[in-house]
Amino acid sequence: MATQLLFPTRVYAAPLLASDDGTLHARLVEECRQLEHDDRAGRVWSKANYPGGYTSYGSANRMHRLSPTFATLEKHLAPHIRAFARDLEFDLRGRRLRMTDCWVNIMRRQVQHSLHLHPLSTLSGTYYVRVPRNAPGLKVEDPRLDRQMGAPPRLATATIENRPWVTLAAKPGHLVLFESWLRHEVPANPSRSARISISFNYSWF
Repeated sequence: MATQLLFPTRVYAAPLLASDDGTLHARLVEECRQLEHDDRAGRVWSKANYPGGYTSYGSANRMHRLSPTFATLEKHLAPHIRAFARDLEFDLRGRRLRMTDCWVNIMRRQVQHSLHLHPLSTLSGTYYVRVPRNAPGLKVEDPRLDRQMGAPPRLATATIENRPWVTLAAKPGHLVLFESWLRHEVPANPSRSARISISFNYSWF
């Protein structure tokens, strides 16, 4: 073909475990809720920076080092991280990707997480703990969007790789991985039930 696909933006989505009796997931649900209850510093930080919701990003952001349950989550994430790194054809030069940050997010009704990226990290992602019906997924942005000054709008029927925005469905027990420079956001949660997720960063340096 005359047209080639260059500079693709890759995103990885998969269930955490091929088969699961629900034990790990149930423990994560319990610990996420308990953390919010116990983490006074996190609640104060969230009041100022995450209105209406709770995140341990500003207080307990290395949960894989604090909790055996989160350490187990890190263990199960490892093969997914390796698979994604292979897809991206990373040359790690004898190093390996290590989890540097891991934190909890609880989004109640109308809570949203505005457009952002994860500087100084290599790969980032989210594991979905609890997703109410109609709760939003992860909305990712074409990284070239600010350079498309003369581009016309895309067709409503445009293929996924040609859309300026793509929303990746959030499913309990599933994870999403992406390169940390990819800007993303979570639209407002319309549900009366909380949307619970665990986010994390990996770095090779």
